[in-house]
Amino acid sequence: MPETLDSLPTPALILDRAVLRRNLERMSRRVLAAGIDLRPHLKTAKSATIGRQATAPHSGAITVSTLAEARYFAQHGFRDILYGVGVVPSKLSQVAALRGQGVDLHVVTDNVAVAQEINRHAEANAADFSVFVEIDSGGGRAGLQPGSADIVDVGRALQTNRVSIAGVMTHAGHSYHARSVDEIAAVAEQERSAVVGAAELLRAASLPCPRVSAGSTPTATHARSYAGLTEVRPGVYVFMDLDQAGIGACGMGDIAVSVLASVIGHYPHRNQALIDAGALALSKDISAQEFMPDAGYGVVKNFDGLAIEGLSQEHGFVSSKAPFPYARLPIGSRVQVLPNHVCITAGNHDKYYVVDSEESDGRTVVDIYDRVNGW
Repeated sequence: MPETLDSLPTPALILDRAVLRRNLERMSRRVLAAGIDLRPHLKTAKSATIGRQATAPHSGAITVSTLAEARYFAQHGFRDILYGVGVVPSKLSQVAALRGQGVDLHVVTDNVAVAQEINRHAEANAADFSVFVEIDSGGGRAGLQPGSADIVDVGRALQTNRVSIAGVMTHAGHSYHARSVDEIAAVAEQERSAVVGAAELLRAASLPCPRVSAGSTPTATHARSYAGLTEVRPGVYVFMDLDQAGIGACGMGDIAVSVLASVIGHYPHRNQALIDAGALALSKDISAQEFMPDAGYGVVKNFDGLAIEGLSQEHGFVSSKAPFPYARLPIGSRVQVLPNHVCITAGNHDKYYVVDSEESDGRTVVDIYDRVNGW
């Protein structure tokens, strides 16, 4: 007899395949219409099954955030992989090993000294490297400033016999704080302009720049021009979450992942119930509260006004603005919690229990997808 949401151990990570499919198709259509490539950032999904679905209409290129992810996806047949976190010299041997296995693994830097270390490692070990120059398009996390002479300096340091410039890349993380579609579109244009301008600087200095890479989920969703870009790298779009719904990148019905939990206690004197999903199952991310002050640490699906007000390690405190619906949620009943930031919530689990709200009843487990964690 197939498992259902009523028979699974809790807490468990639930993925609605129908919603996933719609999210993938929506982004694919947009990117194909723009005439550029999609290099999905699989740090969100961390699943080869989902990665194959996301890249099927495109070149097969992907982005990852850890070398553990790079190894996992390489083992599952992915060959064009961008390791999108600034590389340090101590990791170059691992990168070279994967490249030696036929994986076109690209790394990222914004630093001349690191570029020189990449060259030294390449020459000393007869290894080849492909490197993106990172640009800060306003997010203030990493990257060189648009228009900076340092862009050309890093490019010149990279362009040697064994090291090639893969292109330029950026991530407009500040789009996650936009308050409207117009604000997101403005950030998208800032992102596009910064990275296209960096590519022009390299080319003006007679340096190659084959790829021009941008695109957070909000900016890839709401950009009004992709001119000069060759690819975009959204990630959270595959699942969406409360944070993305709050900024207008999706609707509540576009959230594909939830955490299944059991009701384990009733506390009428404080108008609360307890569930067996705490910080280790949900995370303590509160990003959605910027737009939804009552979101807490997640909201309960299909129950208006129920949110996770507090967390301990294995307990979630479910509260309501109205009288708590204890009769609908007896002890032992199941709830699904929609995450604030799905990348962090999913990172606490080792598999997806897959349901399908279109092809099945949305409660029967139709598949299990593995995922990779760690670094």
